[in-house]
Amino acid sequence: MDWVEDGFEELCARHQKPLIFYCRKDCMCVCCVCSVKECKDHDKVLVSEERTNREEGLKKKGVEIGKRVEDTEKSILALSENIAEAKVSLQQTSQWASTKFSQLLKVLMEKQELTQSFLEQQQASTVAQAETRLGDLQEKLEQLKELQEQIGNLCALPDYQLIQNSRLVEVPQVGLVPVEVSVNLQEKLNPVMEILSRISKLVCEDLDKAVYAVVSHTKEGSPQDKRPMLAVVPSPATPPYPAGKEGLIQYRCSLSFDPRTANAHLKVSQNNQRAEHLISGPLAVQADEARFDHTWQVLCLEKFTHGRHYWELEVSKPWAYVGVTYPDIPRKEKGKTSMLGMNALSWSLHLNERQLTAWHGSHGEPVISELQLNKCPLRIGILLDYEEGTLAYYGENQ
Repeated sequence: MDWVEDGFEELCARHQKPLIFYCRKDCMCVCCVCSVKECKDHDKVLVSEERTNREEGLKKKGVEIGKRVEDTEKSILALSENIAEAKVSLQQTSQWASTKFSQLLKVLMEKQELTQSFLEQQQASTVAQAETRLGDLQEKLEQLKELQEQIGNLCALPDYQLIQNSRLVEVPQVGLVPVEVSVNLQEKLNPVMEILSRISKLVCEDLDKAVYAVVSHTKEGSPQDKRPMLAVVPSPATPPYPAGKEGLIQYRCSLSFDPRTANAHLKVSQNNQRAEHLISGPLAVQADEARFDHTWQVLCLEKFTHGRHYWELEVSKPWAYVGVTYPDIPRKEKGKTSMLGMNALSWSLHLNERQLTAWHGSHGEPVISELQLNKCPLRIGILLDYEEGTLAYYGENQ
């Protein structure tokens, strides 16, 4: 396009005529020659008319944009105010939580110091009294040894002197001195120990669960912030107890062994419902990351992450570890590290011919039970309450 010097009027590049029409089909300005040739049958309007239409359209868009600018400014103002309020609220909540934790720690430390001071005083008093008695006994012992030496010297004297001096020797009266050192603090400390037990449960269990629920919700998808799933250990599906287990049957589940985890000295059969020790030697098995290489152990295929679950199993010989574990239990180490209950990741009940023992973290506690351990096969029921964090074992009549 060219401009006319006097009026800066645009000219058609092809015909050097003023652009007086607007071709709506070609979306361009054209001259009178174009209007009767190239754009003869096209919809055309005067440039001034098209300008008026475009200006009206721009005005409408300007009004709409102005409204959106106003709305955006209002949103920015509202969001800024809400951010400021949220900062204040979060700061107050953080300060409140920090204050509560600090107060709790302060009180616990103060009470610990008081209790420790009391115990030290009791220790000092008890030991001092016992050491006083010990000193008395040692003094009396010296006196008795002196008399004993005196008697020996008298026996070496001539007859007349022995007879004369023997009347002067008398056995002293020695009072009974108690040798027991009693520490009668249990009754005094019982109220404190009961409160500490409740606080310990609140902090170590209830508070831990509450904090984990909050933190895991805000960090969903982060592997290190999620607890591992529980993997159930030997429990093939067997018929339920005949009666008296109505409250547990609703949680009953069928489980199967995972052959990939079975040690080479264990044979899994009967559709993965039976596991038995081999006395003929180890099987030729493929290497697998899930397999227990040195521990005669096998896990179940099913895993639980929540809820209550009840299953039953039969033990054909009175020697077995049955329980639950997190999947991160060691599987390649030698020794007891990989055994159920011998690490911090698992819990188990050890059955042998003499007694039952509950194991966790290599610490065992004898279990009093009426279960006849020498009667095989033994039917055992296991109830896992994931939410409560409990593991319960049942006999046929218990």
